[in-house]
Amino acid sequence: MSELSRHTQTQPPGHAFLREIASAPTVSAHAKGRTPIALSTIFVGVLGGGVLLHLSRDSDASAFQKEQASIIPHIHAVRAVRQDGPVRLELPGQTVAIEQARLFARATGYIAERHADIGTRVEKGSRLARIAAPDLDQQLVQAHAQLALSKAQLSQSTAQVEQARANLALAKATHSRTANLVKQNFESRQSFDNAEANVQTQSANLTAAMAGVEVAQANVASQQATVDRLKRLTEFEAVLAPFSGVVTARNIDVGDLVSADASGGVPLFSVARDDVLRVQVAVPQAEAAGLVDGLTAEVVAPEAPGKIFKGHIARNAKSFDAATRTLLVEVDVPNPSGELHPGLFARVTLEIPRPRPLVTMPAQALLFGADGPQIAAIESGDTIRLKKIVIARDFGTTVEIKDGLAGDETIVLDPPADIEDGMKVVIKK
Repeated sequence: MSELSRHTQTQPPGHAFLREIASAPTVSAHAKGRTPIALSTIFVGVLGGGVLLHLSRDSDASAFQKEQASIIPHIHAVRAVRQDGPVRLELPGQTVAIEQARLFARATGYIAERHADIGTRVEKGSRLARIAAPDLDQQLVQAHAQLALSKAQLSQSTAQVEQARANLALAKATHSRTANLVKQNFESRQSFDNAEANVQTQSANLTAAMAGVEVAQANVASQQATVDRLKRLTEFEAVLAPFSGVVTARNIDVGDLVSADASGGVPLFSVARDDVLRVQVAVPQAEAAGLVDGLTAEVVAPEAPGKIFKGHIARNAKSFDAATRTLLVEVDVPNPSGELHPGLFARVTLEIPRPRPLVTMPAQALLFGADGPQIAAIESGDTIRLKKIVIARDFGTTVEIKDGLAGDETIVLDPPADIEDGMKVVIKK
């Protein structure tokens, strides 16, 4: 069969009629009288062919629609996973020394000796520098001398009390003898009055001497306090390490003048204790719900590749930063070998208990519409059921669902746009 004949057989009846009309012989001159009848016949034929062509196309479209409707889509499916375990969260942090101090001068003078520099490992109580403070030393000598004078005055006052007691005792004895002699008329009444007045005078002298002792004791105590204060200040001539650690800053050298003024002075040294480090982490508000002190943590630093430092959450601020909505958390990490240093950037992994179970699923399974996010769950093995969900957190490739799923559903991956509730599907293996 030729190509022309095959093409002719596949055309609808309207086409064949039109071809016959197109191939009809030209109207001759003697048939011009019948031209209106012929034109009417042609018009009716063309109209009929168009109708037949339209009916044919409608029939083909209906058949195509029925064929498409009968096709069951083949889809990929995944299982939603219920998550009950802790949330593994990785956050940036920075290391800080567990203790750090800036040491200021408490004695005014010149640096006579310096025994430490930056990077020096020091033990608690070891000497870092010595300040020569001759003015302070002389003040201490003077205070010792004044204390000795006050103690001498106390001894003198004590002796005066003893003397006043003796004078009082003699006056009382004289008064007693005079009283007996007056009774026997061997002494005048005047002598008796004089003896009685002397007793009162000696009694007052004793009271005054005892008060003098109290004054002398107060002077001794005052001078002793001055000596103790100056002695304590002279002890600050030796600048000592407050704890074991490393010197992180040194701002003085031998011969420098230092002043005992912490408000306007420059610190002599900065010392940091680094056998334990604090790693400060800002935990977002959404992740801090289950966070409590004592949780374990892992710290990784770029300077120690492949090594994980274990620690635990020792403390948190108990208050969120209003600007960033984050909670400051400190993880204590043992650092006995000194591999980590204060001021490092680090990655901290926390395992925070979930306040409630959540369901995770691929983000590719989400459907978004006017009613919000949905997923297409497969029930009874082949039937689609559209379900509304509430997203808790979006991790990009996966999402956590807090409402709408139980965690045991089979859901459609990359659902087609025309998916409908109740549609039948076939899961690809």
